[in-house]
Amino acid sequence: MGEETAGERLDSALAELAGISRAQARRWIDAGCVRGETRPARRVREGELLEVDPPELLPLAATAEALPLVVLYEDAELIAVDKAAGQVVHPAPGHPRGTLVNALLHHCGDLAGIGGVLRPGIVHRLDKGTSGVLVAAKHDAAHQHLARQFFEHSVERRYLCLVRGVPGADSGSVDKPVGRHPRDRKRMSVSTRRGKRALTHYRVIERFPESGLSLLEIRPETGRTHQIRVHLASVGLPLLGDDVYGGTRRGAGSAGFSRPALHAASLEIDHPRSGARQRFEAPPPEDFGAVVERAGAREGARRR
Repeated sequence: MGEETAGERLDSALAELAGISRAQARRWIDAGCVRGETRPARRVREGELLEVDPPELLPLAATAEALPLVVLYEDAELIAVDKAAGQVVHPAPGHPRGTLVNALLHHCGDLAGIGGVLRPGIVHRLDKGTSGVLVAAKHDAAHQHLARQFFEHSVERRYLCLVRGVPGADSGSVDKPVGRHPRDRKRMSVSTRRGKRALTHYRVIERFPESGLSLLEIRPETGRTHQIRVHLASVGLPLLGDDVYGGTRRGAGSAGFSRPALHAASLEIDHPRSGARQRFEAPPPEDFGAVVERAGAREGARRR
């Protein structure tokens, strides 16, 4: 186990390492798949090794649906898609159908059991409101290879976002641990005693003082839940449209945008079979571009 997982619960550390849910990690432990381990709550130590024999692949529970799917790249190992804003990645309570997984099952045919019965092929997530590049594995070996890259932070991700605020510096970094909010378990926070290290770099692409907005490029080094949203809000730059972390205050530029203005613009990985570095890109959706265009028009009018 590495430094980042030292002190974590065994089930949490296993979930991160294997790219599975914590509930599934607990099932692996309970089933004896982790040699000599019977306590999911045991804290792991830096440098220790775990011997894991994953169980046989389970029958698929999610159903295939003929839904729109924008494919950026596809081969026998993986598929890269441009996820639409508003689409949930995998089935969950309240979202049994209409997810990206349902669309992938219809498009790819057989993803049975890869990464869990409700998350077949899924290696990483994007929030429901976030658009952009997402990669899924087509078989178990590819899933493990990709999951390890995300766990080791060797992937390179580039996001675009619109924030409320106009930073003075052209670039910066936020290095603050992210964990569950101490009072609201549905939110994440930098004010937590058990947060995991999180590092986010940002660069200003364009400022729109008239609208009170800025267009930023984001390069996260870690992948914590809501990391970008939490980090930017913590330095006074909440995402436009983010009603959870303060981006929907009344004011210029907020009308008509009801989701966090975040887009996964590109993703670089090592291919599971060839090892070659691959880069997948997706342009921002129309609503994102429309806000940038309107903000730019206002700046142009002010300068004239």
